[in-house]
Amino acid sequence: MKVKSRSLLGLRNLDSEEIVSILDRAAYWEAFPTKQTDVLNGTFIANMFFENSTRTRFSFEMAQKRLGAQVMNFAAAASSVQKGESIYDTVRTLESTGVDAGVIRLKPIGVLAELAETIKMPLINAGDGNNEHPTQALLDLYTMRKHFGEIRGLTVSIIGDINHSRVARSNLWALTKLGAKVQFCAPDSMKAPDLEGYAPYVPMEEAIRADVVMMLRVQLERHEQGLMGQAEEYREGYGLTVERMRRMADHAIIMHPAPVNRDVEIDSVLVEHEKSKIFEQMSNGVPIRMAVVERALS
Repeated sequence: MKVKSRSLLGLRNLDSEEIVSILDRAAYWEAFPTKQTDVLNGTFIANMFFENSTRTRFSFEMAQKRLGAQVMNFAAAASSVQKGESIYDTVRTLESTGVDAGVIRLKPIGVLAELAETIKMPLINAGDGNNEHPTQALLDLYTMRKHFGEIRGLTVSIIGDINHSRVARSNLWALTKLGAKVQFCAPDSMKAPDLEGYAPYVPMEEAIRADVVMMLRVQLERHEQGLMGQAEEYREGYGLTVERMRRMADHAIIMHPAPVNRDVEIDSVLVEHEKSKIFEQMSNGVPIRMAVVERALS
């Protein structure tokens, strides 16, 4: 595979066969008899996080170390970026040291695509702006497939701040390619104009009758202008409350990309409810990222 083909920039342009192959390889790694292997021994990976992250960074680092790679963690707050160095120059500097692949998370949209045109090492998108978060969507699909057996035919409701959500976008592209029906639910101020025509918006009462009820984190840091309104008001209109959960189908599951704003988008007691797959999603992130990292360096 060419370097660009081994990169994972998003799922919008990835075909269904490639998505399934990543899911299948993740199943292989989940069932692997030992916790660590040397399949990537002698390779060096840089985790380049220009935006804060805990779960995604730790999950990637665990995946990389389980594959036997040497891992270097880069944090923008402790780098020359604080002195004015551009993201491009920072990535080129790391590439020049001999790094074999880079996992990158950043806020500006479009920068990652530009980097991929010039950087010679494969890049893995760990979240760029409100564009895509491909490994999160892959672990979501993997969780659904493990629970239901297959994805085709499922109805998936994605509820919350669609406009700012890279998770919603990556899930939309991947789920529809694998034959699921995606529907959104959001207040008018959180609807995404660029996604009109790709999935319908439905009322909350219809959204909770889906096979998968995926709640999105209310991104408080992106609502400096008070776009969200009061947390209690949001919970009343669009939160997954205990009362709403009781009207879900018996077979339905609850998902959330985390971190969770408890008692805002989902009642605290539901986070570890028997219907909830939230912590299972986090566990599934490791084999998914093992498959993606292996793909980049194989």
